[in-house]
Amino acid sequence: MTEEPSTPAGSDESDPETEIVLELPDALRPDLKAPLGPVFTDPDALLEGAGDPLIAVGDIVTYHLLEAGRRPDVALVDERTERSAVDDGIRRTVVGDGGSWFDRRIDVANPSATLTASLLEALVDALAAEETTTVLIVYGEEDLATLPAILAAPEGASVVYGQPGEGMVHVAVEEEVRERTASLFDRMDGDPERARELLGISA
Repeated sequence: MTEEPSTPAGSDESDPETEIVLELPDALRPDLKAPLGPVFTDPDALLEGAGDPLIAVGDIVTYHLLEAGRRPDVALVDERTERSAVDDGIRRTVVGDGGSWFDRRIDVANPSATLTASLLEALVDALAAEETTTVLIVYGEEDLATLPAILAAPEGASVVYGQPGEGMVHVAVEEEVRERTASLFDRMDGDPERARELLGISA
């Protein structure tokens, strides 16, 4: 397993090396509560229709997919669920102690309710690494990573994230959901153009 790096630059929100590109405004929060795809409680049923690559956002989602026998190509986790630390058994399964289900690990800083340059760059790097699975350990919060994951993933990919109190949302990446996601992305505070540049996508 490759670690790059073990301590992320800018893990402190006040660190000037943490380049926050986008920030979630309070007015947009209600719009993010509606699921971007069907909600599943059975990971096996979800996986029957999952595309390639498979991107998981969240510790619990990643855990359930691993337990169902499918290793995500890219997983983004922060070792927390609904703002509490995940169970140690889940943490060991997802992150491991000196080992992991994943081929490599990248640590990134991403304060709550933001998207940083380091997270966006690491996501693109992970998606480009064909035949290699990557876990991104996020120092801060990974919830908003669903949006850039949908925008950066290739057509036919699957992005899976958690819907609190309901289950796992399966987003089949296609033009219609990309347009809906882009609308949310562009309504965030900050520099959407810079974010798109980092993701290598056009407006």
